[in-house]
Amino acid sequence: MHARAGFFLPDTLVRRGGAAYPGRMSETFQPLPEPPARQSAVNLPPVIVVSLILLGGIHLVRLLIGAARDQWAILLFAFIPARITGEDQGFLPGGVGADLWTFVTYAFLHGDAIHLLINAFFLAAFGSVVARRFGTLRFVAFSLLAAVAGALLHFLTHLGDTTAMIGASAAVSAHMAAACRFIFIQPRLGEPTFIELDPVRRPAASLATTLGNPRVMTFLAVWFGANIVFGLLSGGEGPMSSAIAWQAHIG
Repeated sequence: MHARAGFFLPDTLVRRGGAAYPGRMSETFQPLPEPPARQSAVNLPPVIVVSLILLGGIHLVRLLIGAARDQWAILLFAFIPARITGEDQGFLPGGVGADLWTFVTYAFLHGDAIHLLINAFFLAAFGSVVARRFGTLRFVAFSLLAAVAGALLHFLTHLGDTTAMIGASAAVSAHMAAACRFIFIQPRLGEPTFIELDPVRRPAASLATTLGNPRVMTFLAVWFGANIVFGLLSGGEGPMSSAIAWQAHIG
């Protein structure tokens, strides 16, 4: 819908359809500029969109293949420390290959819809700013490295454990930590306005500066505290337990 803008031109010419006509106290219409392009309500980097679709698709497939096959998939792709130490006595499928790929593949599995939605929310919130800063390839490499780091610390604190660890929380935790390097840092004096308004463009603060920032430390204290509390309150043993692997988050 276009608005009509009119004004009077006394004793002059009014142009209609390209022809000139004498007019008096006549009304003319001024064309309005083209409306701005419609922007998407959800403005996420493509790599985040693909990641969310992938995580959701994998979870949907697991729901469709049935409980027995899903349990086999968990034993094949989840991270289980007993597999690495050999205490599974060959019970777990996958062999030597699974000893390696499960350091990453566990991050693509989730316990239930709530688990998936929570990780998806934080992936969209914190992963997006990191993805915009890193670009697709560096973001993917960083996320996979974070998943490996989380699995390593979980392994070191759960030697021989038969409980399966699943979820993208370790990678998401790394996104949160990476974002702390620039989203909480105040712009420097004299920086251009676009840097001040867009934290993604700010130079990353040094580790010492980051850890000396009160807002960063408050954020980390709350995050570490919540992980430890929820981890201690959760429980369960065995491959299908619902305990929270908070060590992997810290890793």
